[in-house]
Amino acid sequence: MPYRSPVADFRFILENVVDYSKVSETEAFAEATKDTVDAILDEAGKLCDNEIAPLNRSGDLYPAKLENGNVRTSPGFAQGYQAIAEGGWIGICASEEEGGMGLPLTIATAVNDMMSGACLALQLNPLMSQGQIEAIEAHASEEIKATYLPKLISGEWTGTMNLTEPQAGSDVGALSTKAEPNGDGSFAITGQKIYITWADNDFAENICHLVLARLPDGVPGTKGISLFMVPKFIPNEDGTLGERNSLRVVSLEHKLGLHGSPTAVMSYEGATGWLVGPEHGGMAAMFTMMNNARLGVGTQGIGAAEGAYQAAYAYAMERKQGRVGGTGTIIEHADVRRMLATMKADIFVARSIALACGVAIDMGNATGSDKWKARAALLTPIAKAFGTDTGIEVATTGIQVHGGMGFIEETGAAQYLRDVRVTAIYEGTNGIQAMDLVARKMMDGGEAAFRLLDEIEAGADKAKTEMPELAEAVWQSAEDLRETIEWLVAQDVTERFAVAVPFLKGFARVLGGHYHLTAALAGDDARKRLASFYINRMLPEHVGLFAHVREGASDLMAITPDDLAV
Repeated sequence: MPYRSPVADFRFILENVVDYSKVSETEAFAEATKDTVDAILDEAGKLCDNEIAPLNRSGDLYPAKLENGNVRTSPGFAQGYQAIAEGGWIGICASEEEGGMGLPLTIATAVNDMMSGACLALQLNPLMSQGQIEAIEAHASEEIKATYLPKLISGEWTGTMNLTEPQAGSDVGALSTKAEPNGDGSFAITGQKIYITWADNDFAENICHLVLARLPDGVPGTKGISLFMVPKFIPNEDGTLGERNSLRVVSLEHKLGLHGSPTAVMSYEGATGWLVGPEHGGMAAMFTMMNNARLGVGTQGIGAAEGAYQAAYAYAMERKQGRVGGTGTIIEHADVRRMLATMKADIFVARSIALACGVAIDMGNATGSDKWKARAALLTPIAKAFGTDTGIEVATTGIQVHGGMGFIEETGAAQYLRDVRVTAIYEGTNGIQAMDLVARKMMDGGEAAFRLLDEIEAGADKAKTEMPELAEAVWQSAEDLRETIEWLVAQDVTERFAVAVPFLKGFARVLGGHYHLTAALAGDDARKRLASFYINRMLPEHVGLFAHVREGASDLMAITPDDLAV
C-alpha cells in the first residue's frame, strides 16, 4: 500500500486534543484559521503522497554519491526538492515580509511529520534550511538577513548546521575550528566538521553553512564559541554568486540508513565567513536552530513510525497464514492485532506530544507568556526523545508483523528502521534529552510540570462521569508523576542523571494517558477502543518506570567498569 498522509489524524488532534484554536486566536496567527489550516494540510498531504513518497525507495537503493568533489543526489530527489520549494514549504514559518508563509510552528510540525513519513532522507534537507532561517531571523545582521533569507526561503539556496568535530561530539565546547579576522568584517574559518547533513547537493544554487568556530580571544569551552555564515559560493553585492569559497566535502559517510541524505565530512581551509550574532555568542544563536531541530527530529521519528505502521497494516490485511477466522489474514491473530494496536496507540501519543509542544512554542512567541515558554521548554526534550524512540520501536515491530519477509529488503519494512535509527542520536542523544529534562527543565522546582499535571488531573476529573475507570487511571498516573517529580527535585544532579531516561519515558506515558482520554471523549468508538487499550495495557508501564526512578544512582554507580568487562 502506498504511503497516505494522515491528514484526518492531524485535524482531529489539532481540534480536539491540543486545542490549536488558542494559537489562531492570537493576533500573531489570526490568519491561520481552521479553514486555512485545513487547506494547508490537504495540499501538503497531496505533495507528500504524490511527489515525495515515490522517492523513498529510490533514495535507499541509489544513495547520494561524491563525484569529483560534488555530491550527486539520488534519482528524483532534485525534482522532489523542487516541488517542495515551489510550494513554499521551506518558508512555512518564515516571515511573510521575507517571502514566507508566516504560519505557526504547530502547522509546520504537522507538515514535517507527513514529509518524514513520505521520504525521511529528502525531508532532512528542508528541515535544516528551516532551522537556519529561524536562527538568521533571530540573530543575524540586517545585511546577512537581506542576502540570505529570501534565497533560503525560496529554496534557491539550502542551509546546513556545522557543530560536530572528530574530537567534539556532544561536548561542543571542545571544538577546535578557528576564526581569524580578515580586517574587512569577514573572518577566515579553518577546521574540520563531521556528520554534516546535506552538506552539498546538485539542485540548489548555493549551500549556506552555519559554522561554530572560536575567535582568537575566545575562552575555552562553549562561552568562547562564535557562529559564522560560510557559503559555498560567496554572494556579490548585487546578490549574484561570486567565487567559490575555500571549503570542500572531504567524504560521505557510509551509513546504516538514510542513504539518500548525504552526510559529509567538511573541510574549511581559510574559508570566508561572516559573524552571526555577537562575538562569543555562538551557542545562543545555534540553540535557536537546535531547539527548532529537536522538535523537528522528534517529528521525523513520528513520520517514520507512520510509514512503518502503514506498511505493516497493509501486509497484515493481505497476508494469509494459519487457521484463523474472519478474513483468514494475519490481522485476525491476537498477537498481530496487539502489535498493530500498540504501534497505532504510541504514534498517537508521540504525535500529540509534538503538536502540543508546537502549540506551546507558538503561544510563547505570540503572547510572550513565560508560562507558555516554560511549557514549550518542558515538552521539547520529551517530544524529541519519545518521538524518535517511538519511531524505532514501531519500525522494529513493523518488521515483526511482516515476519520473515520483514527481514527481506524488497518489502521495504527494514528501511524504516534503518532510516529512523539515527534520530535517537543526532540533535542531542535521547539520553541527553532526558538529562536536560531532569536538570535544566526542573530548575523551577517542577513548577511547569506541576501546572501541566493540574490540567491533566482536572481533565480526568471531568471525564469521570462518562468514563470513570479510564479517567481514574489517568488521574492516578498523574498523581504518581507528581510524587515522582517531588522526589526527583530533592535529589542532586548525579541521582537525577542516573534515572533520567526512565523518568522521561514515564512522563510520556502519563501524557499519553491524558491525550488518549481526551480523544476518547471527543472521538468515535474507534478512538474510545484505542484509548481503552492504551490506558489499560500501556499506561501501567509508568509504575515500573517510576520505581526505577526512585532507586536513584547508588546501585547503578556501584557497578564498576571491571564488573562490565567482557
